[in-house]
Amino acid sequence: MGIRKKTNKNPPVLSHEFVIQNHADIVSCVAMVFLLGLMFEVTSKFAVLFITVQYNVTISTNGPEETAVNHFHHGIKDLATTFFYMLVAIIMHAIIQEYVLDKINRKKHFSKTKHSKFNESGQLSAFYLFSFGWGASILLSEKLLSNPVTLWEGYPHTLMPFQLKFYFICQLGYWLHAMPELYFQKTKKEDISRRLGYIFLYLVHIGGAYLLNLNRLGLVLLVLHYFVELLFHVSRLVYFSNESRQTGFTIWAVLFVLGRLLTLSLSVLTVGFGLATSDNQGFDLAAGNFNVIFVRITVLAAICLTQAFMMWKFINFQLRRWREHAQAQTLKKKPHRVGGASHAADSPRARKEKSS
Repeated sequence: MGIRKKTNKNPPVLSHEFVIQNHADIVSCVAMVFLLGLMFEVTSKFAVLFITVQYNVTISTNGPEETAVNHFHHGIKDLATTFFYMLVAIIMHAIIQEYVLDKINRKKHFSKTKHSKFNESGQLSAFYLFSFGWGASILLSEKLLSNPVTLWEGYPHTLMPFQLKFYFICQLGYWLHAMPELYFQKTKKEDISRRLGYIFLYLVHIGGAYLLNLNRLGLVLLVLHYFVELLFHVSRLVYFSNESRQTGFTIWAVLFVLGRLLTLSLSVLTVGFGLATSDNQGFDLAAGNFNVIFVRITVLAAICLTQAFMMWKFINFQLRRWREHAQAQTLKKKPHRVGGASHAADSPRARKEKSS
């Protein structure tokens, strides 16, 4: 769907079809209201809650030259900021759909099934590429990969640099926008439950890492997961353009299994060992400390169950691909045998037998 061109048929105003056809324009107008609110003193304080990142804390660093560094923590006002960037995600979704994916669809003439999967993979590929690149740059700037101990050292990590907090806000905004997009895209009923399933898992895990101050671990796991998912959806896009190109799926299958093992290893290392042996244990809501055994077990259980569920889906996907490949090979052999039989029937010996 997306920013649609004008058609001869004009649906009734505020009807379902009208909202679907013009949803990007409607959302753009709503977002513009917040931006215009910044221009007036009366409304600027209200508009700022939606557009800018809240809960700024200035910290002075000790050194030869004392400098001030801005950090941020989370709070209830983040809901307003997440809502605004959900609107931005809807607009970006419409732009990618209209100016990229729809043009490719018109050239390729995909079937309805392929059309839906192509749109899904196209949108997710763009998002995963952007999120992976942005997340990797934060990991490098914060030096989280060079020193894994920082994943749990100094917990609770209540203060975040601007880029890290804004990253989580945008992640939550994107996955929240995916729910109204099910309506805007006229998603088939049989696909709604599947998409709602992974949207729910993303929101629970990202929101959980953000609220429990496990943002460093959450960032590492998101970057790892997004890289593997990016490879899958790019491979699917290549497969739709040429069904003989399936090398990407093989590479993805190997990296998928390694990704699950690495996710479990990092989670157990951080939550099961790092936080369990930390001196700063106890439940303190005001200080943002959730380092108690119940929370640790719940976090590990959620991660392990999710990884097990993903492996189960992965195994079913591979089995289905192998069955489809076996059926395709069988169908290729049958016409060959039929053709061989008809060729044998037209041979000189067969013609001689018929004449006799």
